Amino acid sequence: MTNSVLHKANTRGGANHGWLNAKHTFSFANYYNPDRMNFGVLRVLNDDTIAGGTGFGTHPHDNMEIITIPLEGALRHKDSLGNTAVIENGEIQVMSAGTGVFHSEHNDKQKEETKLLQIWVYPNKRNVEPRYDQIKISDNAEHNAFQQVLSPDPNDAGVWIHQDAWFHLGTFDANQKTTYNLNLKGNGVYVFIIKGGAKVNEQELETRDGYGIWDIDSFEITTTENDTQILLMEVPMQLNS
Repeated sequence: MTNSVLHKANTRGGANHGWLNAKHTFSFANYYNPDRMNFGVLRVLNDDTIAGGTGFGTHPHDNMEIITIPLEGALRHKDSLGNTAVIENGEIQVMSAGTGVFHSEHNDKQKEETKLLQIWVYPNKRNVEPRYDQIKISDNAEHNAFQQVLSPDPNDAGVWIHQDAWFHLGTFDANQKTTYNLNLKGNGVYVFIIKGGAKVNEQELETRDGYGIWDIDSFEITTTENDTQILLMEVPMQLNS
């Protein structure tokens, strides 16, 4: 398909710093691939494993929507807005960096790893007032169904960001077929297989594979393994959206 891009798990960039083992779907830090700068306004998809008792020291961000989804363990967040919180598996965190914010992230458990996805999305409004939020999403999760965990609407399900983007999470048994209908014409969807396996239309995907598709109104997902967990990220394809 000409309107698609496949990123196999073993083709991602990354670095193992000892305390941090990071995999980068798109160019980040010392990993640079001119063919992997972004998928529309989706700029960063990092798959991080943080050793016990370690973390990211205080560092700045601006004009970026930053979404964190813990997969295992917990992470303590502290920022210049006065927020101090612990985010765990089953929750989602969002930070609109806007005009600028400093924050740190730390795994307080000395003997347990924290595994998480950190995602950056270009905003559709620059220099907004910085904000932070986190919610528990596991309470509303249904098996064999996608759950909306992010949207542009503060009154809709999940967290919200300054962008016409929708994220959905789901855990499925094998041989479950689901149709995803896009929310906004012109958007694309980046499918990330957190674990398990699935077919998107006819494309076979395995654990940690990513698959971006665009110029469509809907597509079918069929799982191929039990306990398959999938993240769908629907985003505008134009950076100036």
